Amino acid sequence: MAILLSNFLFLFPKQLHHPKQYSSPLHYSTSNSHFQTSRLFKTTNTEQSSQCQVISRTRDSYAFTEEHEEQQQQQINMEESLPESKIADSWREIHGSNDWTGLLDPMNDLLRSELIRYGEMSQSCYDAFDYDPFSKYCGSCRFSRGKFFERLGMENVGYEVTRYLYATSNINMPNFFKKSRWPKVWSKSANWIGYVAVSNDEKSKELGRRDIVVAWRGTVTRLEWITDLMDFLKPIAEAKIGCPNSGVKVESGFVDLYTEKEEKGCGYCRFSAREQVMAEVKRLTERFGGAEEEMSITITGHSLGSALAVLSGFDIAETGLNRLGNGRLVPVCVFSFSGPRVGNFSFKEHLHELGVKVLRVVNIHDIVPKTPGFLFNESIPRAVMQFAEGLPWSYSHVGVELKLDHKVSPFLKQTNDPVCAHNLEALLHLLDGYHGKGGRFVLASGRDPALVNKGCDFLKDHYLVPPNWRQDENKGMIRNQDGRWIQPDRLKFDDHPQDIHHHLTQLGLHFYS
Repeated sequence: MAILLSNFLFLFPKQLHHPKQYSSPLHYSTSNSHFQTSRLFKTTNTEQSSQCQVISRTRDSYAFTEEHEEQQQQQINMEESLPESKIADSWREIHGSNDWTGLLDPMNDLLRSELIRYGEMSQSCYDAFDYDPFSKYCGSCRFSRGKFFERLGMENVGYEVTRYLYATSNINMPNFFKKSRWPKVWSKSANWIGYVAVSNDEKSKELGRRDIVVAWRGTVTRLEWITDLMDFLKPIAEAKIGCPNSGVKVESGFVDLYTEKEEKGCGYCRFSAREQVMAEVKRLTERFGGAEEEMSITITGHSLGSALAVLSGFDIAETGLNRLGNGRLVPVCVFSFSGPRVGNFSFKEHLHELGVKVLRVVNIHDIVPKTPGFLFNESIPRAVMQFAEGLPWSYSHVGVELKLDHKVSPFLKQTNDPVCAHNLEALLHLLDGYHGKGGRFVLASGRDPALVNKGCDFLKDHYLVPPNWRQDENKGMIRNQDGRWIQPDRLKFDDHPQDIHHHLTQLGLHFYS
């Protein structure tokens, strides 16, 4: 099966999310809400061909302007007809207390807004990741925790990043990990893989509860990771995640990435990604759990990151980390974007029994949510699935699925490029325009379509937005006092807090260290 899939993916373009460099004079804000451009068009009066190009561009611009104005007017009319509602009054329903019944078709406006908000927190993992092999800090986060959202133009997000998450690269995932040519500068075997954040007082009041967010990074360059992880299912108990049912199985590559560590050598890999996230969520629930305010645990991720989101949601509930000292149960919700299947049918059932809510947002043309488990999956009759349960390639999606179709967006060009179909910014664009099955595509928030082309070539040409436009100014190089162009040094990276052993011991995980 893996060989067949590998041959199929060989036809795919190699790049995913990897920004190509362009010389166009493009200035941008990294905020996912605002986009500013300025361009210089050079024309030669003596060259008729150049004049024709300018005229053609002008006509395209007029066509785009009319299309955009029509969308804006429809958005205004739609907003005027909707009653005002607040997330604080209905956050439990938005987080899946009723499995999103009646909220997806037609699309609930609060749910759409929240999905985009959490999707942008997932996108921030891509925008902040240093994937440049010429960088001294390749594989790390480009920003310090205290400046994370500010440096991404997300100052008003209302969350504080409390911990960075790292994973060891000593497993067979060459298309996920990035390594620097100067590994001694920060790490030779670690990659930054996401973060834990918590809402501040003002945001918590707006949301109606204190929200703990775990955001996982996905793959940033290629789709071949699908074949890298098309291995086999294994009992989740073998990964020392305390599930009593040996029939509950997950994809071995996902759980290895989640639980592997390197006890000697690199300080960032002394604890597994699992131990890092569990210890931090434990610390935050202890810090805020004694108050009368409500609390939620929200986990988000795109692509491979969504598989880690589902695994960590399962782990938090299975370990009882979401049960406070007074017996109060903190809701656990996973917002998954373009995620693959994670485990078998027993894993799906046990996750449901644990009360973890999962909403999966997918593009129907994306190949990743269709893997692994091409032959044996949730789409075949249950009797057949029960018969195939013992096979190592029998997978089942979890939770509720929201299907979107990029072919209905008037902003996107028709393409069979799987990289575009898998792009997170494109998926958030589809969310903004989705109002229900068969409904007209109208941008609800006016989210800038130019964001789609940050890491792919998906917008229609008359947008005049270059593909893969997002890049650091001067590729991160600055001039020093001597006038030489250099890579600036960064502040010392966070390792692991001193109290991590304390919280792991409380969770009973110290036996596995």
